[in-house]
Amino acid sequence: MSHSTSLLLLGVLLFSVTSIAHDHSPEQNAFKLEKFQESLKESTWLEKYGPQIDQSFSGPLSFSHLPYTRCLENEETKFDIAILGMPFDTAVTYRPGARFGPYAIRSGSRRQREARGYTLSWAKDPFAEGVKIIDCGDVPVNPFDNALAIDQMEVAYSTLLRRALATPERAKGAMLNPHPRIISLGGDHTIVLPILRALNKVHGPISVIHFDAHLDTWRSYPGAVTNQSRVTHGTFFAVAQEEGLISDTSIHAGIRCKLEGEEDLENDESVGFQLISGDDIDDLGIPEIIRLIRKRIGDSPVYLSLDIDVIDPGLAPATGTPEAGGWTTRELKRILRGLAGLNLVGADIVEVAPAYDNAEITGIAAADLVHDFLMMFLSDHPPTKRKAREDPRDEL
Repeated sequence: MSHSTSLLLLGVLLFSVTSIAHDHSPEQNAFKLEKFQESLKESTWLEKYGPQIDQSFSGPLSFSHLPYTRCLENEETKFDIAILGMPFDTAVTYRPGARFGPYAIRSGSRRQREARGYTLSWAKDPFAEGVKIIDCGDVPVNPFDNALAIDQMEVAYSTLLRRALATPERAKGAMLNPHPRIISLGGDHTIVLPILRALNKVHGPISVIHFDAHLDTWRSYPGAVTNQSRVTHGTFFAVAQEEGLISDTSIHAGIRCKLEGEEDLENDESVGFQLISGDDIDDLGIPEIIRLIRKRIGDSPVYLSLDIDVIDPGLAPATGTPEAGGWTTRELKRILRGLAGLNLVGADIVEVAPAYDNAEITGIAAADLVHDFLMMFLSDHPPTKRKAREDPRDEL
């Protein structure tokens, strides 16, 4: 070590000793003790501001900030209504990406919450009905093997369907049976096949209300050379009919896709569906569409499946197979309200593919429709019309 380096180190040491001595003078110590005692008197966060709430834009992601539980592994968890994600999209015929649908719908629900669930349209709040609604997370579907993934979804749905109700004394409508109800977030539309298989074990063949731009009753697609390759988001209803899962009292609403010809409609009828086209909303009107659906279904157990592409792509662009000329979000919501009181045993919303979205408008619309599903589950009849406001000109 050089002489200059030794002198430098000695200077640093002397400076440090001097600083320490200065910092530990009686005056400094008294000052620090006083500050420390003052800090002990300061309020904690809980004392000053209360609970650490999640803002609409913060906190862990669950649907409408509901309690999030991994229900498939927490076998003691009870609920009345569950939100369940099914991030499956490997049976699509056009654009993939719906595996991110559960995330997008939950993200779109962030401004919805238990403390603010009342709507003018329903005149009630699903979270204030005394039933337990939770988010059960996602089924961890295998993205490489469709047969395995479909079995995983069936087992998951069946597992949750067997749970005892959390509050059976508060059950309403179809919930009077001893099984909870599940709202599934797709995922492509193929997820309905394992769901129908699970529901069949409890209810037998059921009716389906199917909101979609497409029939989804085709028998197969070109190139389908194995039994598994037949199962796609456009064929699952045909497979379900062949397996005896659905009754012949089902109905489509919003259909407007291109077809091969009349033979597609004849096949669709053989699968057990009546059809309301996209154009019928102009020719018949919303009240008549509601009447036709209710007449078709009657009191039978019914499953509601809603493909987001029933809405016009100008209002919900984030989907895999968009079709021009769809219904508006407001029209669809009005029809759903008119179907409250049916014997609904479950529901889903599918084909939300957020990679094609803009400013989350599709995810937000989908989340709002799920809120309507909750109200449909918890209502014995459609909501009554609100009293019209007085003409503001009368006040002039």
